[in-house]
Formats: sequence, C-alpha cells, structure tokens
Amino acid sequence: MGRLTVEQIVSVDGYAADADGGIAFFEAVDEVDSNDADQLAFLEHIDAILLGANTYRMFADYWPSADPEVERVAEPINRLPKFVVSNRLTEAPWGDGAIEILHGDGAASVDELKQRYEGIVVWGSLTLADSLFRAGLVDELRLRIVPVLIGAGRPFTPADLGERRLALNHVVSHPTGHVGVTYRVR
Repeated sequence: MGRLTVEQIVSVDGYAADADGGIAFFEAVDEVDSNDADQLAFLEHIDAILLGANTYRMFADYWPSADPEVERVAEPINRLPKFVVSNRLTEAPWGDGAIEILHGDGAASVDELKQRYEGIVVWGSLTLADSLFRAGLVDELRLRIVPVLIGAGRPFTPADLGERRLALNHVVSHPTGHVGVTYRVR
C-alpha cells in the first residue's frame, strides 16, 4: 500500500489560511527558494499528486506554464500524474491536457489510489486533507512553516480530529527563515 503525504504551508501559529480564507501570509518570506533542494528531493519519491478542487484551480492557473528553468519543481509537478477530488467539476484541464477527476467519496477514492501509487502528495486542499485525516489515510505530514504569526485563521487539521501521535522524520531550515518539518503519523 502506498504512502500518502499531506503537505501544508502554515504560519508559525499553525494556520493554513487567514481568518478570511486567504493565503497572502505565504509571501511573508522575502525571497522564496523556488529551487528548494529539499522539496526536489521529496518529489523524487512521489508518484502522484492529489488536489482538492480549489487547490487544483490555483495550480492549474500557474504550474502548466511555469518555466522549469526558473522553478525546477515545475518539471515534476507537470510530469507526475495528477488527480482532483471533486463532485462538482466536470473537467479538469491542465495545460494541453487534463487530469483525472475522482468523483464520489474522496476517502474511498484515495484508498484506491494508495493501491496504485507508492508515493502520493496532497498539497493544500484543506477540506480534502480533513477527510483524509479523519479516515486515517494520512501516513506522513510535511509542514512548511512560514516565519509569520497571523493570530487567527483556518488550522491545517480538522478541529474534531482528536489526538494523533507523530514521529519526527526530517527537519530542514532555509536561509529565508522558513522551516520544513516532516512527521510520520503513527
């Protein structure tokens, strides 16, 4: 069975979106390293990308035309198979092609994906990530912590999750001040 990693960009106080649902705090780092060696190394072990509908729209607006010479993560993002969980989308264009839409119960669809792919990453997609945490399908949690406090907002896990024990797997600090932390879900 495959490994499902949820990766979230969060404020130091643990929010994945501000009180209005925005993500402008992501830009609190003056210079983001778009050629982040740690992220590229992580993507070497990823076989598929899974997105919720809102994150899919943000990604589809940007990544298909991103220059891989400028942003090296663009190459694996565009090359890897992608899936979007949505019961409303009828099509999911990606550049000159399209990605597969998973309709119905998101957790059941992801359980099936874990049978087909060894390494799957979910980026953002808070509603989808909530359901995957609740279903016990998350194997790994990667947090990219931005050096900013925002005081209030949307946590990166559902309020009703309860206690889940984690084991620290990897930590990396960046010159920009953000920190990457990876935990295995026990």
